[in-house]
Amino acid sequence: MSIDLLHFTPGAALAGGVLIGLAAALSILFSGRIAGISGIVGGLMRPAPGDLGWRIAFIGGMFAAPLLLALAGHAFEPQADTVYPLLIPAGLLVGFGTRLGSGCTSGHGVCGLSRLSLRSLAATMAFMGAGMGAVFVLRHALG
Repeated sequence: MSIDLLHFTPGAALAGGVLIGLAAALSILFSGRIAGISGIVGGLMRPAPGDLGWRIAFIGGMFAAPLLLALAGHAFEPQADTVYPLLIPAGLLVGFGTRLGSGCTSGHGVCGLSRLSLRSLAATMAFMGAGMGAVFVLRHALG
């Protein structure tokens, strides 16, 4: 994977980061809930009474945002630099990792670190290190 510097849009990246941070801050401010995606989706499996609506709305917003962008003329085409059958076990491993680590990048990396959680710092360092190690092995050691 390489960065296309001709089409790199730091303004859009900054705006996206600000929106993610704003959503996380508003979620904890108004509902007292962490905006960690794996926790939100996991809560759909066994929802507590009165807990289903906001989870569906949050996930629905994640799907609605790119659709609204496409309607506004800013459609994009996702790309994966791998063979598609490899994405299924990769997704399962990510799901296993979020259960093992009690959260995902949004829960630990965005929300946990902003709350100065040492557990989230350790988790973020672990998944960033594992990701860097996997890229090194796949790109350089295995070619």
